[in-house]
Amino acid sequence: MWVGVLLAALGLGLGVLIGFNIPIVLPQDYAKYMSVAALAALDSVFGGIRAAMEDKFDQSIFVSGFFSNALLAAGLTYIGDRLGIDLYLAAVVAFGVRLFQNLAFIRRYLLKKKFR
Repeated sequence: MWVGVLLAALGLGLGVLIGFNIPIVLPQDYAKYMSVAALAALDSVFGGIRAAMEDKFDQSIFVSGFFSNALLAAGLTYIGDRLGIDLYLAAVVAFGVRLFQNLAFIRRYLLKKKFR
């Protein structure tokens, strides 16, 4: 159960390290898409960690949630670009709220575990 979460966290960390060390410059037009994709990835990883702490982790739910979150966020961003509306902000707010909720749960869980 923890193996999937650890592999996801390791992959995310490795991807960040590789990303910082490869000098690829993306056009400014992709900034919205990349920011939403990063939030979707972080939301999925922290959601997976939380699920593992609650002993509810399921790898198929984790992987399907990761890709469905990313596709939905990219779709909102694309539709918003076509309509001239910043719809990507809806995804940013939703992922941001879930990210902070999951992080708060993880923090409380670890603090309770430490002080028992």
